[in-house]
Amino acid sequence: MYFNYENLCFNYEPFPIGISKPLMKPDLYREFLDNYPSVEHFSHPDKLGHKYSLSERFNPKDFRRFVNGNALWRGFDAWIKSPDFVRGVLDALATHSLDLGYDPDMSVMKQVQKRLTHSGRLSCSAARLRSRFEFSMLPADGGHILPHTDSPNKIVTLIISMTDEGEWNPEWGGGTDVNQHKDVKLAFNQTNRQAPFEDMEVLDTFEFSPNQAVMFIKTFNSWHSVKPMLGKGSDAMRRTLTINIEAFA
Repeated sequence: MYFNYENLCFNYEPFPIGISKPLMKPDLYREFLDNYPSVEHFSHPDKLGHKYSLSERFNPKDFRRFVNGNALWRGFDAWIKSPDFVRGVLDALATHSLDLGYDPDMSVMKQVQKRLTHSGRLSCSAARLRSRFEFSMLPADGGHILPHTDSPNKIVTLIISMTDEGEWNPEWGGGTDVNQHKDVKLAFNQTNRQAPFEDMEVLDTFEFSPNQAVMFIKTFNSWHSVKPMLGKGSDAMRRTLTINIEAFA
């Protein structure tokens, strides 16, 4: 058990999003910071903004090579992909009146069990859960993530800060913004189109600070972003772990 959700608290509008802090025991958090990959391991996908990523999606060979070569991350990866991790998140959500409707074994949604396919058989496809994580870096000098709602197959996301005490200057920004589209006709975004920052209102901001996880549920209006950061001339990076729990067929 790496994470502690005892201090998890939620806001429920416009979508469920909360924070757990402290997330880890200090000595364990220190170990993760000391073993975080250096920037040369990362690629620079620009679909969502100005960020660097090391993940199974964008550079799977490099990701697997790094994780398998480090005992700490190898154990963490196995835990993230385990039923225990997913069950722990679902249980934590349920204690905050956020029941996602999955059976205890997480293999099928309760609602799906009641549906029939065209041939009359029960359909449980697209209801199973899996989880994965990625390393992400945003440059303090201009790094950002455009407003979006996450892809339709995502169920829950955790954004875990990877920064030491006093390392990050709050004046640079870097918080996770909770957005609301200014045009009500465009608020519905199940398919995860992106939007420019100027089309959004910022309803709340979860500041970037050590040893915390921002946790939210993907919904049709779970707009969120990171505004362009203001550390002009700095080589500092906003380091995170992003964990996704997804539904798959």
